[in-house]
Amino acid sequence: MTSHPLDELSVSNRVLKRAQYEAFEFELLDTDVRVRNASHAVPTDHEYVVTIEDEFPVECTCPADANYENACKHRVAVAIRRPVLDFANDVQLLADGGTRPQYDDTRQADTQPDESEESDDCECDFLPDDFPCWECVRTGNQPMPTRNERDR
Repeated sequence: MTSHPLDELSVSNRVLKRAQYEAFEFELLDTDVRVRNASHAVPTDHEYVVTIEDEFPVECTCPADANYENACKHRVAVAIRRPVLDFANDVQLLADGGTRPQYDDTRQADTQPDESEESDDCECDFLPDDFPCWECVRTGNQPMPTRNERDR
């Protein structure tokens, strides 16, 4: 079993929480990912490029990544959203002359997971202080914390 990208990132709890709850938008740029923070009034003023190498977000063009030792929230945001990171890795593999990975698409799109079953996309175990992952919030398995709960 491969390790989760968060296992390799040095990140504070504050940055990890912000990477989870801020409204990030992702755009694939060849083998890198543009991360736009739509939480801001002018999101285009808060766009940065995260470089992916060897299936891992290694650097970001934001000032925080350049000025601080730990990973920035943009790199963490890519790392905790496995579909974004996996897609960037797939494109990188294709660009390097590899072949497109084959996925099992036998699961029907309109089926709802049993609430008693944990989702394969759940990343809650990697987040601090019982903060829910987006998949659990999206599916209604966990509520989104209020601002007071986030700032604890």
